[in-house]
Order: sequence, then C-alpha cells, then structure tokens
Amino acid sequence: MLRHYDQHGGGVRVYTQRLLDAMLALRTGHDFVFMYRNPALIGTYAAHSNVEEVALPARSVLTWDQLAVPSAVRRLGIQLLFNPKYSIPLMAGCPSVWVCHGLDWYVMPWGSRLSDRISHRFLVPRYAARARAILAVSEVTRQHVMHYLKVEPERVVTVYSGVDDVFRRPVSEARLKEIRQKYSLPERFLLYAGAIYPPKNFTRLVRAYAQVGPVHGIPLVVAGGENRFLSEQELKEPEALGIAEWVRWPGWVEQEDLVGFYALAEALLLPSIFESCGLPVLEAMAAGCPVVTADRYGTKELAEGAAVLVNPESVDAIASAIRRVLHDDVLRAELVKAGRERSRSFTWQRCAEGTIAVLEQVAARSNHGKRHAGS
Repeated sequence: MLRHYDQHGGGVRVYTQRLLDAMLALRTGHDFVFMYRNPALIGTYAAHSNVEEVALPARSVLTWDQLAVPSAVRRLGIQLLFNPKYSIPLMAGCPSVWVCHGLDWYVMPWGSRLSDRISHRFLVPRYAARARAILAVSEVTRQHVMHYLKVEPERVVTVYSGVDDVFRRPVSEARLKEIRQKYSLPERFLLYAGAIYPPKNFTRLVRAYAQVGPVHGIPLVVAGGENRFLSEQELKEPEALGIAEWVRWPGWVEQEDLVGFYALAEALLLPSIFESCGLPVLEAMAAGCPVVTADRYGTKELAEGAAVLVNPESVDAIASAIRRVLHDDVLRAELVKAGRERSRSFTWQRCAEGTIAVLEQVAARSNHGKRHAGS
C-alpha cells in the first residue's frame, strides 16, 4: 500500500522508498504488487521483473484504503498486504501488516490536528486489532503500541530504520565546496533538519539558539523547515526574537546534498519533545556530525552515549548543550567517534531483512491455518 509514496518530504517517505529498494535487492523470490494512488508513479520500478505496479483511483484516503485496496487484493490474488505506514483495510481479504512510525498523537495529543486525533482514536485501534503483525521502528514505539493500542507482545516486532550509505562515505573537499556554494552555506553553522510541526519543539530550539548562535557569529541553517501542520507561528519565531538574519532556510535538501550539510555543520540540533526513530539523528551520527537531542523516547534510545541529551522542555538546557558542543573539542571528538560506531548497526539491508522475515512468518502462519482448517 503506497498511497503515501510521494507524500510530503520527511522520514516516512525516506523510510518507504529506501525499504522498498532494500527489499528488492534481497532477491527473495517473492512477487510484489505496488499499489499507488497517483498514476504518475507507474513505472517507478519498471526495472524489476518481479514488481507489478497499479494505480487505484479513489476520491479520498478512506475510500482508497477501505474500498479500492480490498478490491485490488481480490482482483490480483494478493496473499499478503503490507503498508509501510499505518492503516490497512478493515476487510482486507488477506493477512495484513503495517508499520507504526510512532504514536505521538497518543503521547502528546495537543500536537495533532483535531481531524487527525479523531481518525487516530477511532481507526488506528481497529487497524491494530486487524493486523496479523505490526512493525515498530523502535523499542519505545513497540511499548507504546502495546500500551495505547492494547496489542499482544507477540504481534509487535521492533525493526529499526536504516541509514543510507551515502551518509557513511567521506565527502571530498571539492564536493563540500560545491554544496556550500549551491546553498550559500556560511563558514560555520548549526543545523536543524526536517519538517516543522509540534513534536519537533522548534520554538524552544530557536530560543536556545538565540542565546548562543548570534553572539558566536554562527548562523542556524534549517534544512526542510516547512510547516507540516500547526506550526505556522513557529516559523516566525526567529523574526519575533530579532534574529531573522541569523537563520537560513535552504528548503528541502536531497540526501546526496544533505550529507554535505552534516559534514559541514558544527552540530545537528534536534531537541524534539517526541521522536520515535529520528532519521536525522542517525544520519548525522553516520556522517560524523555531533548531535544535540532529547533525553526521552526514540532519540534517547537511538543516541544515548553517542549524543548530548537534553531536557527538551528547558530552553536553558538546550542552550547549554549547544555551548558545550561548540567549545569542548574533546567532547566533539567523542561524539563523532561514538556516533559513527552506533550508526553502523542501522542499515536498510537489516531493516529489509527484518521486515521480510515478519511478512514471511505471517504468510506461513496463514497458510498453516488454511491447511489445518481444510483438514
């Protein structure tokens, strides 16, 4: 189920596209049907003989999920349905598995739109009840799925996201110079990467930066930086603080260039109130960029011992961590070494292998149940 394949930029889109590439590279012998909502995506995987691509028309997200997909399942003889994002048909016609990228709408419901809160409260528990298995992108997420959605432990499996190898490879000085010129990056800068919405804690980040960055002559570069939802005012915070000239907004940056941002930055700042599995943290660590992030949920799980962890609700704590990273060369060296070491275990191949293993187990149990019923 790939109606979100070309959605807004961000972690789920990267996850989906990299996971599919890695799954196909495993050469498992399975046949895949990729179902899109956007017909323009047909042909994306034309090079793969074991992939059939179909576009399913639907007037809304709900009718696509609940009517168009089950119809395709029956028509195409699909034996197992997988959605790399949450949601499945309640009457799928075959076993189904979906990926939970975090339950922030349960942990901090005030940070979601009303329409989303209603959907999440009434539909997601039903998706959880219907799924044969749920993949959680971190152990924190797995615990939340069991707690908030009342799912039995045996139906929730932690399979961590990966990090592209592009972030592990050294970047030449010539390439760094090219990236710096392309985006007009300053000589020294602090980095934020990602969209902006309430869990990202952007207002406190900017207030903390305002205490440290301008006085040291170090701008803040916001890679991504669009208002995903409920954060229009947050985008205005630099102007409200009188530091607008210190904040650069290059927009969304593709991974081939983003690695240069990490390599050039003094540090990545991601003191989110909530993250399930923050890809920028993993990417920065792989690229050798020191990280300042939150001391809770997924960022603590991924980065503890390899990043400076802070209380994300304290502007002063975030500011103090930024000062430490800027001034303590020993700490910086330790963070770079520890981050690279930690990031090695997060690969898309490992993510794909774990995902395929769960899908195969679900399919095997389903086939066993049918044989048992037939006997």
